[in-house]
Amino acid sequence: MAKVPGLAKAFAGRWRIVEMDVWDSDVLDLVEEAHLTFQGKSDGEIAFGALKGFLDVRYGTRDGSACAEFSWEGHDENDPSCGRGWAMIGTADRLVGRFYIHNGEGSAFVCERG
Repeated sequence: MAKVPGLAKAFAGRWRIVEMDVWDSDVLDLVEEAHLTFQGKSDGEIAFGALKGFLDVRYGTRDGSACAEFSWEGHDENDPSCGRGWAMIGTADRLVGRFYIHNGEGSAFVCERG
C-alpha cells in the first residue's frame, strides 16, 4: 500500500458542508447529511442535495496553503454526473473551496469537521 502524503493527513476524515453559495441550506441535507470526505492517498466522497460523487484527489499547495484538488463522478438525481473542485484549509479549522458540476453549476462551499 502506498504511503499517504503528509498533506493528505491534514484533510483526512469527514467534513460537514455547512454552506454553499448556490444551494440553500435546506437543500444541502435533502438525501443525507451534506459532507465532503477524504480517505487514504487519493479517495473521497461528496454528497449534498440529491448528488453523490466519488473523488479522485491530488494534494498540493496553492498560494502557500495546503490544497486538495479533485475530480469526481457519481449521480445527481439518479442521472450520471461528474465534475471537479478544490478545497483549502481556511481559518478556524474550516475547509473552503469550490465545487463544479460538468456542464452545470458551480458553487463556493464551507465545511466544518465532523
